[in-house]
Amino acid sequence: MNPKTYQDYASKFDKPSPILQNCLWAFFVGGAICTLGKLFQDLLEKCGLSEVHAQKWVPILLIILACLLTGIGWFDKLAKRAGAGTLVPITGFANAMCSPAIDSKAEGWVLGVGAKLFVIAGPVIVYGTIASALYGIVLYILQAI
Repeated sequence: MNPKTYQDYASKFDKPSPILQNCLWAFFVGGAICTLGKLFQDLLEKCGLSEVHAQKWVPILLIILACLLTGIGWFDKLAKRAGAGTLVPITGFANAMCSPAIDSKAEGWVLGVGAKLFVIAGPVIVYGTIASALYGIVLYILQAI
């Protein structure tokens, strides 16, 4: 079967993607996560923390919440519906770290959870660190010129 014939054949079974609906879900769920972060900040400030300290605690609380929701299976259900609305903010990174670790818990704490915890996050951390070092070197050279 040549590619054109296969493409014609496969297109008969494709359902059109509801792009506008998907974008709206991502927009509103991503906005809800950001609003929740702001609510956390306001609550922490009312409890006596300074604005700076409250801002430092917000990502920590969002990460904990995302990991808890991943552990009970709710985050994936929300992510299937909201798409990038859950995956782009810090909650998506937390989910990407927790999911492989949770899936591997039967293999034990060290070879399962510990080894799989950084399957997704490890390359991001490594390449982020390398990129920031290279950017720093380039900036240093440009300022020296």
